[in-house]
Amino acid sequence: MPVEVRELEIAEVKVLNPKKFGDHRGFFSEVYSRKALADVGIDVELVQDNHSLSSKRGTVRGLHFQIPPLAQAKLVRVVRGAILDVAVDLRRNSASFGKHVCAVISEDDWNQIFVPVGFAHGFITITDETEVLYKVSNIYSPEHERGILWNDPKLGIDWLQRGASEISARDLAWPALGDVAEHYFW
Repeated sequence: MPVEVRELEIAEVKVLNPKKFGDHRGFFSEVYSRKALADVGIDVELVQDNHSLSSKRGTVRGLHFQIPPLAQAKLVRVVRGAILDVAVDLRRNSASFGKHVCAVISEDDWNQIFVPVGFAHGFITITDETEVLYKVSNIYSPEHERGILWNDPKLGIDWLQRGASEISARDLAWPALGDVAEHYFW
């Protein structure tokens, strides 16, 4: 999997661009290889694939994470449409605790984002009919699932600039970062 890697402002979160080989028939791209990712410093076993469809532009999903022992790293790609992907650092001893990074991940850019354990993750769709496929490093566990409020002012994520309009009742009910218990963090 030949891949170009770009670190974001929080270096552990990375944008990946797998090579795409095309000809008159279409294209081929190896979008996941554990060895190729390990070669660029992402050595994690991914055990489950998730696929979501958001019908409307402005759909927010997040900010979600799982706590240990079933915390999850995520490798996120868009198979149709585009998203603004957000990762919030929840590592309490990190210099970037409570800060976030964003990247546009899209079908057209053929990119992916790696979000390691210790981060809350979410996205907003910037096109209608957006499909997101992501691999995770641990199984889904409702007992370990947590979240933080998508529009917590202390996070400073400008969702409204992207037209946030569709948010689930569950995502509206998560606590703000300053209101969560210490066990939320790594």
